Amino acid sequence: MINLDMGLDPQSNMSLGEKLGQISWSLVLLITLVACVGFAMLYSAANGNFDPWATRQIMRFGVGLVVMLVVALIDIRIWLKFSYFLYGIAFFLLIVVEVMGHVGMGAQRWIDLGFMQLQPSELMKVTLVMALARYFHGATLEDSGRITFLIPALVMIIAPVCLVLLQPNLGTSLMLLMVSGAIFWLVGVRLWKFALVIGSVLAAIPIIWRFMHDYQKNRVMTFLNPENDPLGHGYHIMQSKIALGSGGMFGKGFLMGSQSHLNFLPEKQTDFIFTMLAEEMGMVGALVFLAMYTLLLVYGYVIAMRCRHQYGRLVAMGLTVNLFLYMFINIAMVMGLIPVVGVPLPLISYGGSSALTVMTGFGLLLCVHVHRDVRMSRRGMSDF
Repeated sequence: MINLDMGLDPQSNMSLGEKLGQISWSLVLLITLVACVGFAMLYSAANGNFDPWATRQIMRFGVGLVVMLVVALIDIRIWLKFSYFLYGIAFFLLIVVEVMGHVGMGAQRWIDLGFMQLQPSELMKVTLVMALARYFHGATLEDSGRITFLIPALVMIIAPVCLVLLQPNLGTSLMLLMVSGAIFWLVGVRLWKFALVIGSVLAAIPIIWRFMHDYQKNRVMTFLNPENDPLGHGYHIMQSKIALGSGGMFGKGFLMGSQSHLNFLPEKQTDFIFTMLAEEMGMVGALVFLAMYTLLLVYGYVIAMRCRHQYGRLVAMGLTVNLFLYMFINIAMVMGLIPVVGVPLPLISYGGSSALTVMTGFGLLLCVHVHRDVRMSRRGMSDF
């Protein structure tokens, strides 16, 4: 991606009212509509009750909405200035998790804050995008072609990925790698370098397999042949497929999903919530939901393309790719197209850290839109 930010009209001193006028309220409305689908599904998952999931999720969304708007109104050059600092905080929290993190479901991924369980790997999904965008802001194609220039960025990626793998959290570590790969591609890193990395990873699969945990190996084996252990490791994915198929064209109706309400479907409020939606709303309802999600991605892409500085474009595209990966991995996972890796569906799945991260990401996306014409030099701060 070429740096095009020279000689732009300054947009440096907008008032609060002007910034509020620049916010894409249609995007805010769309985010709210998608979140409302999630509230309805959590209400259904609790057999027609707001507790224990829907009420908490509504409160989290309310807080997240405020956070999103505050993030959107802060000058984007401040986010650029503190990108490395925020990345450092997220990295430090990953170390804290490794030393004294809360253990749940066989993994050590959370920090107990008393009022919520914070998952720092979710924060890393946003701060890594910001740090890489900061690093590549103002970089030329010649810079991106030099191996020595790419090494610090690779270290920024590999260090948190290793910590996330230790938790263990394979799904999030893969997402961090794929989002980083997308940013590398956007700044013009040559395809042969991607081919070299992918080839090296493929060649290392036997070694990676040797160091994988038993439950991770079981997930891969279950993905290849779920019918081999239908009451054990293959139970989740087989029940998910049954629920998806039983929804038919128009679904069984709201609150009428038998697989989910009779508790055949596991984790229906988190990872497998799309399965419940498809069972109750059918293929038509699922496609309408996917159309809403696709519209969110289109907003992200358009905001990135309209931004006139490198940092904003990379942040917007990185967060849009992040959102796409969330959606794609979760839905592919519950359909049995990829192994189960525990990735939530943004705005829909129950979860505090995920909701906070997603709303912060949308706030940054709106911030890029509000400050799309702000003038930034190659170093980023000389016009501030």
